[in-house]
Amino acid sequence: MYEEKTIAAVVPAYNEEPFIGEVIADLPEFVDRAYVIDDRSTDGTWAEIQKHAGDDEAESHVPTPDGGVAPATIVPIRHEQNRGVGGAIKTGYQRALEDGVDAAVVIAGDGQMEPDIVERVLEPVADGRADYSKGNRLLHRDRDRMPRFRRFGNFLLSLITKIASGYWKLNDPQNGATAISRNALETVDIDALYEDYGFANDLLVRLNVHGMRVAEVPHRPVYKDETSHIKYSTFIPKTSTLLLQRFLWRLKEKYLVRDFHPLAFFYYLGAAATATGVVGGFRSLLSDGTGSERSSSVVLFVFGWLLMLFAMVFDMRESEELELLVDDEE
Repeated sequence: MYEEKTIAAVVPAYNEEPFIGEVIADLPEFVDRAYVIDDRSTDGTWAEIQKHAGDDEAESHVPTPDGGVAPATIVPIRHEQNRGVGGAIKTGYQRALEDGVDAAVVIAGDGQMEPDIVERVLEPVADGRADYSKGNRLLHRDRDRMPRFRRFGNFLLSLITKIASGYWKLNDPQNGATAISRNALETVDIDALYEDYGFANDLLVRLNVHGMRVAEVPHRPVYKDETSHIKYSTFIPKTSTLLLQRFLWRLKEKYLVRDFHPLAFFYYLGAAATATGVVGGFRSLLSDGTGSERSSSVVLFVFGWLLMLFAMVFDMRESEELELLVDDEE
């Protein structure tokens, strides 16, 4: 338990045979139950999980004669087919809801997270300051330890996730260190969440629509000998398309269906004017159009961008009370 709340750990694993045993052995003492999900690995991950799980019927955190604490109950789960990291986390979240835990933390199966990071991310959720909490490697003083290519990609993904989710101060959206409250799990439609590497981005959009408060916790980047399973040739277009779809859904659901705010129309009209200006400008150049036609296209383009900027400012104000930075950098 942590601050008198029951805590579940969700540990997604795919081809993590060299690391998963150590991750299980190093689970924080406050974890009452750990759902270790093998996403149909092709190596020895499942055997390692079973080897380290022990008796999953044992009671969690029973005081030992020497004053210590017994390990958490380990619940090994194996998917019948590979569903992606989001699918594995969804399975863990669903089991956490069924078992009635108060909060769930996600701990990567590749050993990239350290126990103190997990506790620091959990704290804002456990004490009620946030419904969801996530790590942020870009705010830590050791962020230069992150490979340059990853930092650049992280920056671009952070930018489009800000727009799509409405959490404008958020960075490092793919960070795997997260904690979520039971209230958020009950409110968000877990079954509808995306099941691949865009899972975290989709979840943020849905949290914003429901007015959930999100905390960010700076932490140091941790890299060992793990291999990333992300295929950027498919990840980038799939995630970009997902975020565009979720952005349009958020505008409709939050600002037209659940409540009304004109910023949705600012976005729609701004995008239409910008697109019209771009198309008109190209046509004018290709057909050697008149100066007035080109001027009209430029005016439309600028007008469209101004409308979208106004919409962004309104969107920032709507969500500014939903974001919390836990400034406890080590």
